[in-house]
Amino acid sequence: MDRSNAILQREQQQQSLNPKDWIAVDQQNAWDLLHEERSLMTRISTSCVDLDDILGGGISCKQVTEIGGVPGIGKTQLGIQLAVNVQMPSYCGGLGGKAIYIDTEGSFMGERAQEIAEAYVEDISEYNRFLHKDLQACQGEIQGKDVLQNIYFFRICSYTEQIALINYLEEFISDHKDVKIVIIDSVAFHFRQGFEDMALRTRILGEMALKLVKLAKMCNLAVVLLNQVTTRYMEGSFQLSFSLGDNWSRCCTNRIILYWNGNERYAYIDKSPYLRSAAAPYSVTSRGIRNSASHCKRSKLV
Repeated sequence: MDRSNAILQREQQQQSLNPKDWIAVDQQNAWDLLHEERSLMTRISTSCVDLDDILGGGISCKQVTEIGGVPGIGKTQLGIQLAVNVQMPSYCGGLGGKAIYIDTEGSFMGERAQEIAEAYVEDISEYNRFLHKDLQACQGEIQGKDVLQNIYFFRICSYTEQIALINYLEEFISDHKDVKIVIIDSVAFHFRQGFEDMALRTRILGEMALKLVKLAKMCNLAVVLLNQVTTRYMEGSFQLSFSLGDNWSRCCTNRIILYWNGNERYAYIDKSPYLRSAAAPYSVTSRGIRNSASHCKRSKLV
């Protein structure tokens, strides 16, 4: 009762104030905003040159990117690859950060993450050799297990746990400021069934999305939401559609659809405020995400 009275009293005091006294207005002109966005915008490589090209260099920080596709297309593989690549050192053009991986489906495999981590260490060593640096010293600095130790892993078994963890992320990241990416695999799993009140589900998802958008901007990190897809009949044909409905589709900055074109995997930019719609092939190899075999190019680190 005392707490409720205190909240009510505080709200009444705010209402009695002049709006200028309690609304914080951070005024900027559009040119300053553009300069700030360009100077602070950093990206995380996918290890696929063609995919990085259509993304403007990789997955952007300070934004929420949703990646969806059919089972087996490589969503989890791409998520693990990003969790590893965010650790790329600054002299290679990377962020030198750490990752948070939230697994809701139980699809994260430690052995697979180790394979991708060891391939990453080999790529860093090759890059150092290209720069004529001391290869032996570099190999002594980083190993596959070090890469895995920089991925904070959370296993989520219900939508209530998922909501609680997202509410806790801001506090966790304030204690681990080197975190530069948050990956949720998958964001829709616990919300696709068990909800009779769809209005409640929409409200919960909206609040969760707002917190993730705020987290990405405030902490200058990338939020990547892996999602499932369904088929929907639209305009005379069946098309892939992201789970959680149309309202959820407005919550993310960028949306990428992964799909099969014959025997080849493709990524298509379905929504972005600054990237043009484009598609790029990619492959899932024993070393992780790489260039498509039919578009063989030299893999680059930056």
